[in-house]
Amino acid sequence: MNADVLLSTTRDDPRTLVVVFLRGGADGLSLVPPIHDDDYHLQRPRIAVKRADAVPLDGFFGLHPNLRPLEAAWKEGDLVVIHGAGGESDSRSHFEAQDLMEHGGVAAGGWLGRFLRARGGTSSPLSAVALSATLPEALSGAPGAAAFQSLDEFALTKRKDESPEKFALRERGEETFHRELRRLYELETGHLHAAAASTFETMKRIARIDLKTAPAHAAEYDESDSFARGLRQVAQLIRADVGLQAASVDLDGWDSHFAQLTLVEPLTTRLGKGLAAFRQDLGPRMATTTVVVMTEFGRRVRENSAFGTDHGRGSVMFVMGGGVKGGRVIGQRTGLNETLLEGPGDLPVVHNYRNILAPILTRHGAPAENLPRIFPDFLLAPLELYG
Repeated sequence: MNADVLLSTTRDDPRTLVVVFLRGGADGLSLVPPIHDDDYHLQRPRIAVKRADAVPLDGFFGLHPNLRPLEAAWKEGDLVVIHGAGGESDSRSHFEAQDLMEHGGVAAGGWLGRFLRARGGTSSPLSAVALSATLPEALSGAPGAAAFQSLDEFALTKRKDESPEKFALRERGEETFHRELRRLYELETGHLHAAAASTFETMKRIARIDLKTAPAHAAEYDESDSFARGLRQVAQLIRADVGLQAASVDLDGWDSHFAQLTLVEPLTTRLGKGLAAFRQDLGPRMATTTVVVMTEFGRRVRENSAFGTDHGRGSVMFVMGGGVKGGRVIGQRTGLNETLLEGPGDLPVVHNYRNILAPILTRHGAPAENLPRIFPDFLLAPLELYG
């Protein structure tokens, strides 16, 4: 069996799911503020997003002004916002909430790993990638997953102060080593032969990617931003048709107990510009690419004495691309009066993250009958995201 056959079931399927995790408990009331709710401004007299500054969405909610790069996706029906999204955990612990959300509840392995298994088909070594130093819990148990911080790790590059002659010699040595290693594995049979052939084919495809090639469609990434660089590399893998089914990219630092405005400003800028550049880079391929943005929990509605917000419950999720019926904010518009809040003053979780992910996973190839295995011990009520 040759490598092309091994990789064909993923390479010929252009669907890719990209999960962006905002670690630290991102404040949904800053990302998508209810700018026309008087109680919002009363509860946050110093840190609320001003009505005049926000990007208007639907007459009630707006986008944080630094997320303006996503306005085009909203207007073109390619972006949907789910307000009051989150999990069932009320521990207020980042680690516990993230762990439960990435595992999809109390379950073995991660929900993204179980999705990839339920999706079926042949997996390549790049079926799933995480642009990080280690594999996130959501991808634990995935067949064929890799964690790396840069595609440069797979490329043979000239070392600092290395002469062209030494580099050429080392390059020939690498080629000889790979050729002999390939010949060695060709003698094997069964799964070992198949896995090795798939790995060599994947390495060959990565080698063909010109990492210095400019993004498509005049997209511009901030090369000084690790988040933007991660999204750019995901886009490169998607365009290279290496069989990428799922990718994970984190944006850390959202724990805003103190000086929230100072902390959120640069993060929202990175989020908005990075996602907009990714969407522009992929162009028509966004029709088969879905980006999901999620966080472990939101922040309390009332600002604290340190010009920040404490751990809360409900936040927001974004879903962009993939044929989503966008230009909508799905969420309650009952206001933020304290009588409508939960516990010590939290935005309630109205939409469990599993119900948001379920229709996306179905669209990306998971049979509907397998969803209970991806999210065990949870009664699913999938949200209507598609027209």
